[in-house]
Amino acid sequence: MKIGLIVPGGVDRSGRVLVIPALLALIERLARNHKVVVVSLDPYTEPSEYELLGARVVNLGLTKARTHLSWTVVTLGKLMSALRAAGGGFDLLHAFWTFPQGTLAVAAGSLFPMPVVVSIGGGELVWLPTIRYGGMRTLRSRITMSATLRMASAVSGPSMYVMRYATRIRPDIRWIPTGVDTTIFRGSIKRTCAEPWHLVQVAGLNKVKDQETLLRAVQQVATVCPHIALDCIGVDVLNGRVQALAHDLGIADLVRFHGVLTVDEIVPIYHKAHLFVQSSLHESMGAAVLEASAAGVPIVGTNVGIVAEMAPRAAVAVPVSDPGALAKGILELLEDSRRRESLALAAQNFARTYDADWTVAQFEAMYRGLVPQPH
Repeated sequence: MKIGLIVPGGVDRSGRVLVIPALLALIERLARNHKVVVVSLDPYTEPSEYELLGARVVNLGLTKARTHLSWTVVTLGKLMSALRAAGGGFDLLHAFWTFPQGTLAVAAGSLFPMPVVVSIGGGELVWLPTIRYGGMRTLRSRITMSATLRMASAVSGPSMYVMRYATRIRPDIRWIPTGVDTTIFRGSIKRTCAEPWHLVQVAGLNKVKDQETLLRAVQQVATVCPHIALDCIGVDVLNGRVQALAHDLGIADLVRFHGVLTVDEIVPIYHKAHLFVQSSLHESMGAAVLEASAAGVPIVGTNVGIVAEMAPRAAVAVPVSDPGALAKGILELLEDSRRRESLALAAQNFARTYDADWTVAQFEAMYRGLVPQPH
């Protein structure tokens, strides 16, 4: 097949920096058996084309426009031009995230025409007014999301948690987590049972990841277990406010803010970590949860995304925005090595069962059901 993947970004030509590892694993595996063209809508990259992991990547670059409608029209034109320049003849398009990728893919698929798969992957179907996050803020955005999902040939969701928002629109939505490459993210579940305790979070520093709750939980944990260290890995879009909060809470010496790291740099931190901590207000899945799980790290986190369904057998889930509950979950696991290893083993088995190979097999089966097969 010839497949066009429409993605939000995460496909830097380096294959190491500013990438989405689960997305790269998917691209590499699809490219083994299909001709794959990846169109990236990342506005922070210059227009460019290059080969990556057996696929052709086309970055559309920044689209400047006065209104959302004009932006959509211009970007759709750029997308159509990119697909034509890639030789056309696509069997299907597969968009990751409902808007704008899915909306543009559905429009392009109706013009060519061809089947379109839309995979939910962010906050498209929620609205969190306290932080002004999500795709369901206005009537127009709700209509857009609903129309995109209804018009898609097939829709997938990466967790049962996020699928509950979509089943009213698409009762036939498929549960397909975006699995990770377990040849990269792997390791023993065994850890030293001694201080200092190492906690890790891999997530951008932003409001939806709710590092305020994380830091307040760590402050509470430190009153009982003062010898702890927290590694925070991810791009900072809050201009140092999280670091300032760590200082104000008196835990600046316990927290290391690494910024953006490559996969090669993250994996050794997973291998040292006693716990992976999720503090998010919302997750469609939480790819880093599966990365840490595959690397043998037990999970404690808020009851959203993939953590919600891994719990209680393969993760500890706590309510969102509750530092006390998160601190309690962390402390109980630090004090119980058997429970930590049991959770780590179950989490690792989950990540290995629903790995990148499994994900690609599910998508390929979906594609075959949409594309007429030669006799």
